[in-house]
Amino acid sequence: MMGRTIFIDPGRCIGCQACVSACRECDSHRGKSMIHLDYTDEGQSVASLPTVCMHCEDPVAPCAEVCPADAILVTADGVVQQADTTRCIGCANCVNACPFGVPKIDLEAKLQLKCNLCYDRTAYGLAPMCATVCPTGALFYGTVEELQAERPGVQVADTFVFGSTEVRTGVAMVVPADKVQWPVPGGLPVVEINGKDVRR
Repeated sequence: MMGRTIFIDPGRCIGCQACVSACRECDSHRGKSMIHLDYTDEGQSVASLPTVCMHCEDPVAPCAEVCPADAILVTADGVVQQADTTRCIGCANCVNACPFGVPKIDLEAKLQLKCNLCYDRTAYGLAPMCATVCPTGALFYGTVEELQAERPGVQVADTFVFGSTEVRTGVAMVVPADKVQWPVPGGLPVVEINGKDVRR
């Protein structure tokens, strides 16, 4: 059973950027935001989506698995940490391995940057900064039981499929109850590489 974690509810996001600003205030982020706010159809729709690290569990977090410097620690409670600054070589293997497009590379510092679930707060039972300021509950921190008590009938997904690979995550997405598929399709299918159609 899933413990306390972030539940992302895209249907509630209003694109206010409060989460982005709050993330910069986290002591361990040194003034940089580790959350991305994507506008899915900018110019056509006001739809937006907060993207945080999904803290992949199974298989081992792909970013940590491909790191040649063993810079990405996965804690016993499943939190995938930001790269250790003393080990990270800024190679971007983690960027390419993440199926959710979360890690970014600070080219100047040659350092990977990503959400660490505000581990300096969550390790002590406090909610991540982004969830404390979200005015609509698009970022909810708690247990699935607490979420369902507040939002009866809500369904969540923590398993996503990318081609033939399933990835189980420590962070979950709220999905429409009448459209639950298991596992949830992740990302878009690859149809073209270097101008060549690879669907055949």
